[in-house]
Amino acid sequence: MNSRSARRLPPSPVVTDSGVDHVRLAYDYLDAGDLDGYSSLLHAGHLGVAELERPAPGARHHITRIVAEGDCVVAMGRLSPQQREFVDVFTLSAEGMLRACRRYWAAGQSHRP
Repeated sequence: MNSRSARRLPPSPVVTDSGVDHVRLAYDYLDAGDLDGYSSLLHAGHLGVAELERPAPGARHHITRIVAEGDCVVAMGRLSPQQREFVDVFTLSAEGMLRACRRYWAAGQSHRP
């Protein structure tokens, strides 16, 4: 029996690469306090600053690794000066914009500054 349901096609490598660039820019904008710049990377109506926990003034995201495939980008890093390790999992829109993000903290670390 053949399924007639539509399958979602994975995005092209160009979209994935664009999403990686948007993830890198998102951290730069958040660290600089540029919420307009950050908002320009978001898919309409999705992902607010709260989901990525805007850092306290002077805090910086230090990304140690980014892994991407299809519509998923995973960023691993450390938030300084708190020295809290995190992993952010982003979902991209079909255009490579940031649709959603979920943050995970290293075991034993608080989720609040």
